[in-house]
Amino acid sequence: MATAISANKAELLAIANSVASEKMIDKAIVIEAIEEAIQRAARARYGAENDIRAKLDPASGDLRLWRVVEVVEQVDDYFKQVDLSAAQKLQKGAAIGDYIVDPLPPVDLGRIDAQSAKQVIFQKVREADRQRQFAEFKDRTGEIITGVVKSVEFGHIVVNLGRAEGVIRRDQQIPRELMRVGDRVRALILSVRSEARGPQIFLSRAHPDFMRKLFAQEVPEIYDGIIEIKAAARDPGSRAKIGVISYDGSIDPVGACVGMKGSRVQAVVQEMQGEKIDIIPWSEDTATFVVNALQPATVQRVVIDEDDGRIEVVVPDDQLSLAIGRRGQNVRLASQLTGKQIDIMTEADASEKRQKEFVERSTMFQEELDVDETLAQLLVAEGFSELDEVAYVALEELASIEGFDDELAQELQSRASEALERREDASREERRALGVEDALADLPHLTEGMLVVLGKAGIKTLDDLADLATDELIAKKRTDNRRGPRDRVDDRGGVLGEYGLTDEQGNEIIMAARAHWFEDEADAANSGEAADADPAQ
Repeated sequence: MATAISANKAELLAIANSVASEKMIDKAIVIEAIEEAIQRAARARYGAENDIRAKLDPASGDLRLWRVVEVVEQVDDYFKQVDLSAAQKLQKGAAIGDYIVDPLPPVDLGRIDAQSAKQVIFQKVREADRQRQFAEFKDRTGEIITGVVKSVEFGHIVVNLGRAEGVIRRDQQIPRELMRVGDRVRALILSVRSEARGPQIFLSRAHPDFMRKLFAQEVPEIYDGIIEIKAAARDPGSRAKIGVISYDGSIDPVGACVGMKGSRVQAVVQEMQGEKIDIIPWSEDTATFVVNALQPATVQRVVIDEDDGRIEVVVPDDQLSLAIGRRGQNVRLASQLTGKQIDIMTEADASEKRQKEFVERSTMFQEELDVDETLAQLLVAEGFSELDEVAYVALEELASIEGFDDELAQELQSRASEALERREDASREERRALGVEDALADLPHLTEGMLVVLGKAGIKTLDDLADLATDELIAKKRTDNRRGPRDRVDDRGGVLGEYGLTDEQGNEIIMAARAHWFEDEADAANSGEAADADPAQ
């Protein structure tokens, strides 16, 4: 079979070897790109309608060119078909329905063909190089990598990683850190995405995990798993906190991270441009961990609200500014570290808050239970805050309060139940005035008060409620100190977020609201079957 291109065999192999070596991709991919380029050039010469194939021998450099044709009785497409007599001249024994090879004469690539072939090869090689880069970095998320600053574009730093490029976006840089072209830089591989323009490798020097990995490099006990960084929080370029725990009782986790004369922590601090790092012992006890996290401030008392995920911390008057920190930095980092919203207040503020709550609850009991101030205050002092607590608590517990007896306890529970009924009736009237369907009142876990809230939010029918996702219905309102100025977090919570419904209860409500959809579909299906049935049967 004749050689189909005037290029020297050795030149073709040399090109394939050179490109494969330079781009570090498989030689077979380059050979395939050359073959495709020559096929395109040949189709341009002989006609695009032809099914032309090219094959380059990777060992010898021989290049064959041919077209594939089908053997038919009557030729309709002269480019892709051939009759039996012509086919037997090309290949002895050819039969109708066979596909045979028709060798083509040599092709000399002109300037335009050569340019087209070059573009095809470049495109193939570029795609292969992109796939290689993505395959190399996709599983390295979370690693620290070293590169050289290639350029700074619109505040984003492009880093040469050797066989790929990464970018440190402005929000992932340490503030006020000056990077120049040619500087060596270490960063965390934050994410790797495969996009149309190639793999995008996003790096970070501001993420808390960058600090974690730096400590793992400097502290052998962390690398070996003897010490673990359980939590980390950063205000990049300014201050950071880490909570550490040791799984070996003989090793102090804080001391190990600090190192001899602070050598280990200082190595991390220098890499993070002087960022001050507080290393604190991690504790499973939330209150203890919060006290540690707020160091160097002294804490008097910690009150945890598990339902709202908030923590109230009381500090001495002279410790308030220290606990909050400059521009709220200390309490913000402590909140981020513990995963809880922390409210700082002085003893005076806490006392005032308790007094206000005491008065509000006492007044509510006075009005709803029709009792005197002393009795109402006694209930609050014993820890009662809501009517349903009085109505549904065990009678013995209520009667055991000093000065109470069974008769008084029964009367209080009766009045509490009546007050709850009055509230329910008032809410029912308000709900109906809002136009909320009665069908919603039959759904599980929903009270009349909840239905009023739904009505005010414009949710008045089963379909309105069924269209909601569970989170949209029950998610609690979030107040998160961990958000930065550029973060966009929807903290409005669900419509019924204030009622503390569980995910399971929320799912039950949504599915019950959607039940009529399935009933309608079943009715429609049954009607269709009835219409299709033979009336004679």
